[in-house]
Amino acid sequence: MSIIKRYRYIPDSEIEARANNILKRMQETPKYIPKWPLDATRVAEFLGLDVVWDRIPPDAEGQIAARILPLEHLIEINEDILELPKGFEESTLAHELGHWELHIDQKTAGQFEELIKQGGKAEIDMQPFLCRAVSGQLQKMEWQAQRFASYLLMPRYILEQMAAEHDLTKWSHLYAMQKDLGVTITNLKVRLRQLNWIILPPGDKTIYLGKAAPIRKK
Repeated sequence: MSIIKRYRYIPDSEIEARANNILKRMQETPKYIPKWPLDATRVAEFLGLDVVWDRIPPDAEGQIAARILPLEHLIEINEDILELPKGFEESTLAHELGHWELHIDQKTAGQFEELIKQGGKAEIDMQPFLCRAVSGQLQKMEWQAQRFASYLLMPRYILEQMAAEHDLTKWSHLYAMQKDLGVTITNLKVRLRQLNWIILPPGDKTIYLGKAAPIRKK
């Protein structure tokens, strides 16, 4: 038996609701009230997870960006990403939180933890959940985790507050928003395009407002 769920299609609306639910519960807990840029480590702590940065060597299938050890409530991030531009750290950890929320069978993991504490034995797949470049169904799970990270780090209500004060057609304003959100500019562009707030034609540096873009305060 595995405590890693099999792939299933999860509607985008459900992924967003799961991320918003965590932010809502944090908002209701004085110690963990979210602030932006969102510290994903605090989100992990709120969910009862430890986070460590360590060098994770590649295996026969290639590089490993991170891994989750469900029964230890531990997320290990490959410290090699520290060499990447600022914003990747939070994105990577938020991505792993997405796997924890969407792909780890936490109920079954808890049952096995209790069984192990009582000295029992169980036939369970103890392999950690590895995060890396993959294909097929696993690639869809990576996509789901990335969407979760986007919703967690850039919730709509925070973006609406920022958009009211910024001109979404100016790169300088997008970079200011990116800095306040603690994400990469690529993360932000993808999120705004997904919302249909901006349009970026291929090969064109001009930013156009999308049909769903909120009205900016004058």
